[in-house]
Amino acid sequence: MKTSILAIAATMLATGALAEPVAPSAVSFNDGAVATSLSGQPGDATRGREIVGTKSLGNCVSCHAITEMSDVPWHGEVGPTLDGVADRWDEAQLRGIVANAKMTYDGTIMPAFYKVSGFTRPGDGYTGKAAKEISPVLDAQQIEDVVAYLMTLKEE
Repeated sequence: MKTSILAIAATMLATGALAEPVAPSAVSFNDGAVATSLSGQPGDATRGREIVGTKSLGNCVSCHAITEMSDVPWHGEVGPTLDGVADRWDEAQLRGIVANAKMTYDGTIMPAFYKVSGFTRPGDGYTGKAAKEISPVLDAQQIEDVVAYLMTLKEE
């Protein structure tokens, strides 16, 4: 029994199943790209599609048009279309852009979906009630899921 539990644990470690997510403050950007998974797990494109089109999650379609998501209303035109995005950027670049687009595009208005510090907190100066701890908009696995979905968006 001990041997099989140890074997299962060793397999889980080897496959990254027990990997801890990379903390937002520990993400390593290289020219805006993030080479390794933030969660240690592969992304799920189906869940990523849901995040991209859900207002309470990523809501990417509020700024970006995606032809494949014609079933989701209210596509925006603020950001570039995401049609063919996987042909323009590789997985590491997309992960970096979703995590914190400002590391790639210095003046972008795209929000950082995996950032918890460095924000201007005007509530402190006016009311003293600004949140002391901020959670990222998306967690590490949600970032991986969005990237997996974006990697399916290739030119036909």
